[in-house]
Parts: sequence; structure tokens; C-alpha cells
Amino acid sequence: MRAIEITQPGKPDVLQLCERPMPVPKAGEVLIKVHAAGINRPDVLQRLGKYPVPPGASDLPGLEVAGEIVDGDYAAAGFAKGDLVCALVQGGGYAEYCTAPAEQCLPLPEGLTALEAASLPETFFTVWTNIFDRAHLAPGETLLVQGGTSGIGVTAIQLATALGHRVFATAGSDDKCRACEQLGAERGINYKTEDFAAVVKELTGGKGVDVILDMVAGDYIPREIDCLADDGRIALIALLGGAKAEIDLGQVLRRRLSISGSTLRPRPVAFKAAIARSLRERVWPLFGQGKLKPVIYRTFPLAQAAEAHALMESSTHVGKIVLEVA
Repeated sequence: MRAIEITQPGKPDVLQLCERPMPVPKAGEVLIKVHAAGINRPDVLQRLGKYPVPPGASDLPGLEVAGEIVDGDYAAAGFAKGDLVCALVQGGGYAEYCTAPAEQCLPLPEGLTALEAASLPETFFTVWTNIFDRAHLAPGETLLVQGGTSGIGVTAIQLATALGHRVFATAGSDDKCRACEQLGAERGINYKTEDFAAVVKELTGGKGVDVILDMVAGDYIPREIDCLADDGRIALIALLGGAKAEIDLGQVLRRRLSISGSTLRPRPVAFKAAIARSLRERVWPLFGQGKLKPVIYRTFPLAQAAEAHALMESSTHVGKIVLEVA
């Protein structure tokens, strides 16, 4: 099969088209003929040599795919040979065939193509487990999304809005702020020209937000603490702004604040399978109701994975970038 491999850590041009043996599904896995694969920030980090591949996972990049089940233990998860699914995988998505745990597969949401569905698993699994399972965003509570036009950001804005929450989001330009608002955010905040903490406090009447989804960390953390409501929670999913922060622990104590962090890729299949069940029951129907939609900025053929990575690193996109495989 054709695949994209990382020839050595480095710039996008280290991604090269290659020939690899077709993967063989293990017990509990299915073999998917890949129609499309989503691109995510962890793929870039893996290419740079900053995101180690979990033991036993493919060294090929790619954490989400959509396509046709052609072999494997599909019946145990309620699927049949020939079904179109999208799936969260530990790696190997940038290829014509990819294996996936059957329990991490989901049917295509109503009305979506495989190409559109390939943009969903990584961000929806991540957003659901962090905002709703870990940070426990409850009815009536508010959410601040950092990086609102990223793949994670557009997912978080749409999903929280669809479930009835007030959502605010930061972005790096006025145009991107307006894009956040078109997706459901009450207010897009330009972090280059505005103090997001001050804006959030003003918009919430001085209370602050209940939950913050943060992929920046670094010097954002003390500012986020300042704009959290009492009993507020920060869900940390990446460290784009640095791994260290100086914070006022007195506020954490007095106002009962919580900071949690998580990475999804190394978690066991059973953990991800539970998320898949929640998504299928509570989120996937929202696509058919028109409350959620895939946000795809641009697609590239598989052989142009390097160009796709260069676009992601430019941060000029809004939403997801997808590789067309078949």
C-alpha cells in the first residue's frame, strides 16, 4: 500500500510517500480501506520528534481516518464488512489501509461523506473527554475556548453551543474572531489586541467562566485563573505556550479552582471505547439535526502531506485539514 512516512525528524519535507506492507488487524481490530485521513497538531509534533509513538503503534502519522471496513473483528462491535466508518487510531492514518480497534469506530454521522467524517474523531474524542468528562461542564455553565479556530476549537465551540452553553473563544485576528462567532461563540476575543481575561470578566458580569479549554499553557495559566469563576476548572490539553507557569495558589485554595491535564493517544482502548459510546449516543445525532457540521478548511491528496503540514504550521486555517486517500 502507499503511505506517508516520517523519514527523519524535521520540516514538512521529511514526509515522504512510500510503499509499506498492508497492516494486519489483531483481535478486536478492523482493517479499514482509508478514504480520507485528518491532520492534527500531534502529527506535526511527531514529525518534529517531539511526540513519541506509543509502544505497539504504527510509526506512520495519522490519528483519525474514515473509510470502508474490509476485514477484521467487525461483528463484535456491531459492524459489517463494507460499512463506512470513521475511527480514532494510535497512528498509521496517512496510508491506504489502516487498522483500528473496532470499539473506536463510529458510523458516519447522518448526511456526511467519508471525507467530512475523517475530520471528526480526534477532535470530538478530545473535546468530549476533557470538557464534559474531566471538567464536568454542567447545564447553565460557561466555557472559554483558547484557539477557537483550530480543529479542537471549532469542535468545542460548536458542541458546547449545541448543548446550550454560553461560549467565548480566543483567536489571533478579527476575521478569525468573527469565524468563531459564526460557529456559535457569543464573543470572539482577539488575543493580540485584547486582554481575554478582562473581556471574559466583563461579559460574565465579573463572575468569570466555569470551564476553560486550554491548549496554550505557559503565561496563559495565571490569566486564566484570574477569569475563572469560583469552583472553575481548566482543562489543559497542550503546551503551545510553554510547560511552565507561575500561579497564585492562594486563589486556587480560596476559590476552589481545579487544573487538570490529559493526553488521549496513550490511553487504553477501553477508555476510548467509552468515549465512542458517549459520542454515538449524545453527539452524533446532533449532526443529523443540523446543530453540528464538519469545518474543513482545505483538502490535499495523500502525496501532498508535506504541503498540508506546512499549512497547519502557518496557523492561517480555520478548522480541519484533511488528506484525500481514495
